[in-house]
Amino acid sequence: MAITYAEAVAKLHEWTDSPALRNHARGVEAAMRRAAHRYGAGAADEPRWALAGLLHDADYDRWPEEHPRRIVAWLREQGEPEIAQAVVAHFNPADVPELAPLDKALLACDELTGFVMACCLVRPDGIRSLSPSSVKKKLKDKSFAAKVKREDVYGGAERLGVGLDEHIQLVIDALTPHAEALGIAGHAPPTERSP
Repeated sequence: MAITYAEAVAKLHEWTDSPALRNHARGVEAAMRRAAHRYGAGAADEPRWALAGLLHDADYDRWPEEHPRRIVAWLREQGEPEIAQAVVAHFNPADVPELAPLDKALLACDELTGFVMACCLVRPDGIRSLSPSSVKKKLKDKSFAAKVKREDVYGGAERLGVGLDEHIQLVIDALTPHAEALGIAGHAPPTERSP
């Protein structure tokens, strides 16, 4: 790999001040790590797929009108054309003539990860009891997380050739170990005091 994980984190922090966008980047990174083992070549793909998840929106906070041109240019300059292509594809799949597995995975993980995290924020127990059926129920509510492109959620699983339930479960499983850090663990019930 041409860039290190530390360099990618530094770039994200340099260009992204928003805690919510940084959190989203970390969530998509976690989903992409898991996706590399399900949809890619496993450990061989994990570092590159993780960086795609971490950096896919790195220029959005500072230059929303130019997104994703700046991060794509930086990735190409750093010698990471595969990650650059995935970032292009996540923004507009029509700009990539033939989608590679990395491109499809980023497309499938980006919007869904954001949506799953939003679902966790409105549940007292956060991600702990979240199921694919709960997520699908919320997807039908167009007013909930209205900015999430539902067509990308449904189309993402379809492009990967997996059922939506299976892909939702992959994202839930990827995020669960990071629930505290991502702020999606929910609130523990108050402990009872003995008299």
